[in-house]
Amino acid sequence: MGIISWIVLGLVAGLLAKLLVPGRDPGGLIVTILIGVVGAVVGGFIASLIGLGSVTGFNLYSILVAVGGAVLLLVGYRFVKSR
Repeated sequence: MGIISWIVLGLVAGLLAKLLVPGRDPGGLIVTILIGVVGAVVGGFIASLIGLGSVTGFNLYSILVAVGGAVLLLVGYRFVKSR
């Protein structure tokens, strides 16, 4: 996957994660993209650890893995920020 694909996947994953975990979060579009891209990496790493594969391209499975990772990051961020 190229850098543009990662950014688009990150944007989609970050937006879906924010929709799934509603609430106030600081940051705009750039933070949403960063949460999504890092979420894709985290989700791919976790998926590969448990034997489900990783993020391989712009397809439904990769979006689901990326959104799952982004949701984990968003919940973790809120947990750390609330303390």
